[in-house]
Amino acid sequence: MTSGRLKLLAAALAASPWVLHAQPASTGPADPHPWQLNLVRGVTPTAHAAYDAHMIVLWVCVVIGALVFGAMAVAIFRFRKSRGAVPDTGFIHNTKLEIVWTAIPILTLIGLAFPATSGLLRMYDTRDSEMAVKVTGYQWMWKYEYAGEGVSFTSRLDRNSDALRQSGRVITAADDPHYLLNVDNVLVLPVDTKVRFLLTADDVIHSWWVPALGFKQDAVPGFVNEAWARIETPGVYRGQCAELCGKDHGFMPIVVKAVSKEEFAAWLAAQKGKNAPPAPPPAAAPEAAPAEAPALPATASVDATAAPATAG
Repeated sequence: MTSGRLKLLAAALAASPWVLHAQPASTGPADPHPWQLNLVRGVTPTAHAAYDAHMIVLWVCVVIGALVFGAMAVAIFRFRKSRGAVPDTGFIHNTKLEIVWTAIPILTLIGLAFPATSGLLRMYDTRDSEMAVKVTGYQWMWKYEYAGEGVSFTSRLDRNSDALRQSGRVITAADDPHYLLNVDNVLVLPVDTKVRFLLTADDVIHSWWVPALGFKQDAVPGFVNEAWARIETPGVYRGQCAELCGKDHGFMPIVVKAVSKEEFAAWLAAQKGKNAPPAPPPAAAPEAAPAEAPALPATASVDATAAPATAG
């Protein structure tokens, strides 16, 4: 590969948002790291269950691979024709062996089904949630509504990332360590709280996905899908729309900020203060009634009907 192609490949990798997000100087508690090969463990019970099931399946596959490829190596090098080996027809058509190597995969699959099924059932159990957030997908932004709190806002790609992507140049970590993964308004959630998500869309199908939370749920127009998360570690967790929703699909990030319950209560109160309608102006004081003219004394009263006095 020529040096020019190597430079182009390095530039393409440098422009990738997830590669930039994996720089050591800006990693979070669930961020990917350079040369990482395995999944991140995540920060919710759902993510932990998925990670544990993944590791179980991984090691089962490692054992199966070692046995199969080991048997192939022994068969190739020990029982080859140049060493005088002859086909064993009794081994190939042995009914007992066929039953054994058919039953072992079946039992293995049944054993793997238990952790996978239990994790899947927990993933959709939204009962006993302590708060709810409605998530609505638009082209190309998200709208968040805190149910029963009167707080809602939209979240879209931040202006710096938007300006960089339209600049036409190669973007590096020095320009923005979270290029294409920052938003103008983050979703703030409390830790150690079961949050129920109600997901829908206004125009086309979107998909709300934050890897650290351990679930990916479609947002479909006309339908409401459910999910839940209990974040155990404070921090900032990033994701993106995982459904091809239009020409700007790649510029629809998600940022979740998990804070303590006390900090969340203060933030929510501040948001309610911003959204509260302005207080009406104070009512004007009523005008004083005009004072009545004082009555004339009785001796000075004049009878209009009396005849004028005649001169004597």
